[in-house]
Amino acid sequence: MSPEISRHVEIATAHLPIKAWVRGVPVEDVALAQLRNVAQLPIVHGWVAAMPDVHWGIGATVGSVIPTRDAIIPAAVGVDIGCGMIAMRTTLSASDLPEDLGPVRSALERAVPHGRTDGGGPADRGAFRKPPHASVDAWSALRPGYERILDRHPRLDRGRQVEQLGTLGSGNHFLEVCIDESQRVWLMLHSGSRGVGNRIGMHFIELARRDMRTHMADLPDRDLAYLRSGTDHFDEYVHAVGWAQDYAATNRRLMMAQAIAALGGVRGVPPFRCEARAVHCHHNYVTRERHLGLDLWITRKGAVRAGHGELGIIPGSMGARSFIVRGKGSAESFESCSHGAGRAMSRRAAARRFTVDDHARMTAGIECRKDEGVLDETPAAYKDIDAVMAAQDDLVEVVHTLRQVVVVKG
Repeated sequence: MSPEISRHVEIATAHLPIKAWVRGVPVEDVALAQLRNVAQLPIVHGWVAAMPDVHWGIGATVGSVIPTRDAIIPAAVGVDIGCGMIAMRTTLSASDLPEDLGPVRSALERAVPHGRTDGGGPADRGAFRKPPHASVDAWSALRPGYERILDRHPRLDRGRQVEQLGTLGSGNHFLEVCIDESQRVWLMLHSGSRGVGNRIGMHFIELARRDMRTHMADLPDRDLAYLRSGTDHFDEYVHAVGWAQDYAATNRRLMMAQAIAALGGVRGVPPFRCEARAVHCHHNYVTRERHLGLDLWITRKGAVRAGHGELGIIPGSMGARSFIVRGKGSAESFESCSHGAGRAMSRRAAARRFTVDDHARMTAGIECRKDEGVLDETPAAYKDIDAVMAAQDDLVEVVHTLRQVVVVKG
């Protein structure tokens, strides 16, 4: 087999290069500026990789892969620690779904708390009032690791933990029913570590800034403050971020079980099974991996691991196709690929530009919300997913192509 021809472009900087898979997709100047800032940090090793969905983000560029030696940048990992995807294929065919998909969406919305109301207070519809047994049992396994975090950082013991375990959140988090190229029905969802992950992320971002306060002037961006290996805060962060990533993965597994049960309870849907193995991946996380002959910390900020033969998920917008992919193990991308289509404009810009009629037209044929509250997530707010996939065909191969028929948004 002949080797893949790399599709990336190399962007020279005064420090390390940026290898970017952006042929045929737009890239903002502000995102390139962020990438250049990261590339000049002394802890970055080799180069910075940018995926085709790359766009400006808080802390570091969304759609970037950052290899670091003996240090981690908490703001590059971000505050939705462990955000990612899970998808399962069922034995149902498209013809098994009812003609009116409204009851399917309603059942999923009842089963999985989503959104945020009451300012996140006691009446918040996005959390459980009384967590179900599955969430309580899962929390009992997670709790010892959480208490270890609190031993050193007791101020983090606020907000909700178990009440949000098995809940979706808001923003770009979603739950979908999809149909693949063989007319098989899939369930797919996107969520992360909820409020507890946010609190952990914000706390350690601030600690990194404090630890570097005497060197802050040397940083191109204060959000790029990092924690050095061998320090107490580094070791505590490694534990805390790993715990939050486990919480996020558990959260997705619980929601998937809730969604399967809900779909099975819809009148007219025949009994079905799910394949034994889910496709499950983080796309906002940090992990230890071997690259360039060294053990490095790899931060994937809006990127999916795409090691040789590994399955991943690249969703489009709520009106576009999504993809189950198999990684090709590209060393140039640190075995990574994009995590989605990537935003083409900010949420505020999308809400100003598009109308409810625009959104209804772009989501025609999809059972989903069609109101002002989701205009920031309308399909045209995102890059063209087909262009994004073409720009990284040396990183992944498509295994399944999915089209959404039901979408639940917070």
